[in-house]
Amino acid sequence: MRTCWSIVIVCLVVAGVVFAQATQAVKNPKEGSAEAIRSGTASYRARCGACHGADAKGAAGGCDLTGLWTAGGTDQTTFQYIRRGFPNTIKPHSFGPDDDVWAIMAYLRTLDTGRSAATPAGNAGKGEGLFNANCIQCHQVNGRGGRIGPDLSRVGSNRSFAALAHKIRHASSYITNVFTLNYIVDGYQPVTLVTRDGQRIRGVKKNEDAFSIQIMDTRERIQGYVKADLRELIDEETSLMPDFGPDRLPDADLGDLVAYLQTLRATPRQ
Repeated sequence: MRTCWSIVIVCLVVAGVVFAQATQAVKNPKEGSAEAIRSGTASYRARCGACHGADAKGAAGGCDLTGLWTAGGTDQTTFQYIRRGFPNTIKPHSFGPDDDVWAIMAYLRTLDTGRSAATPAGNAGKGEGLFNANCIQCHQVNGRGGRIGPDLSRVGSNRSFAALAHKIRHASSYITNVFTLNYIVDGYQPVTLVTRDGQRIRGVKKNEDAFSIQIMDTRERIQGYVKADLRELIDEETSLMPDFGPDRLPDADLGDLVAYLQTLRATPRQ
């Protein structure tokens, strides 16, 4: 009997060690390595700089990457975003070796100086007013709002300030192009259908097969069409969401709006 209990205790200890190892936070094994930082710098400029800027401070195609950790990111989540891509963004999957990803992260870590600008202060109360005036017609928050755009009820739980601000400023840069590896969340690809009599119907694609297409039009009606009855089907590269540049949304208002979006962490209603 004692032998049986000894075996049970050993099994529990081993299981506990395995569980502890499985739940340990993943750390970048290349962080601080001069060689990794050098190679990561070169890899970043070759693979990432075209979208995020040569200095990683953001450009039209990608957001600022110089404050990822200050904004609350971890080695594990950053690695996952680089490896798997970022839902509803133009960031494609990365198929490079893990060592290359860790090296790029080692380089980006040197750019994060802990500056407060990574998460600028904003007035969430004012931001909610801006959201209700400009966004709620298309986006739902906890069951309230439009349906033609993605539900934003949890957007604050998985988007940094920089990513949210960039998406608002450059909405159309996130639209997929059939000739690139860009990515948009399923169900929100903007399309224009041209009927045989010349009528143009704009909306977002919900389903498609070889013979038919289903869309939600700009009046939020689900409509189905047989492709043979259409003159043209256009996968648009311009978002239904306008680009909110500084002339349309000043920087202070952008900060307030993003501050509100970052409070949205609830589970969306079914």
